[in-house]
Amino acid sequence: MITLGIDPGVSETGWAVLNGESAASPKLIASGLIRTFPAQALTERLVQIHNEVRRVIDQHSPDAVAIEEMFFLKAAVTVRATLQARGVILLAAALEKKPIKEYNPRAVKLTLTGSGTAIKSQMQWAVQRALNLKETLHPADVADAAAIALCHLKSSRVSRLKVLEQFGNSKKPQRTAKENLNAASH
Repeated sequence: MITLGIDPGVSETGWAVLNGESAASPKLIASGLIRTFPAQALTERLVQIHNEVRRVIDQHSPDAVAIEEMFFLKAAVTVRATLQARGVILLAAALEKKPIKEYNPRAVKLTLTGSGTAIKSQMQWAVQRALNLKETLHPADVADAAAIALCHLKSSRVSRLKVLEQFGNSKKPQRTAKENLNAASH
């Protein structure tokens, strides 16, 4: 499964494309940063983000797009601009008919480190280790995008295992209550 992870922002949008075909060792295919500048009009910045995300999707043909849900303790102006950037990213993925999955920052941290309160350096180390990289990904927005993609790959594997488990169990003959009691006593 090829997954595009995106860490949205109006000034910097990090992205990372991972190949998760091997459950044991996902691979980083490509990553980058979409950078816009405050001197540009907001509409120009949003068009640039939209076009760049579509270019990445066209180039790498991901099976899914994973994006960070918004969580803010920042100024309202920053929130509004970031939400607008996130909107054009979602639009780009939707226009390319890519499934979109959203993950909140706490879930990403919990999935990768086992702690929903992991700090940035712990996350970067977890991404580096999971992708078997010699160095941590920089800047932080790119590492965050890779973390979001890794979270999606791990969550997708768990979902597929649950489906397989349910499918496998439906083929087994059902035991009676008496047989369940006998089995439990042995």
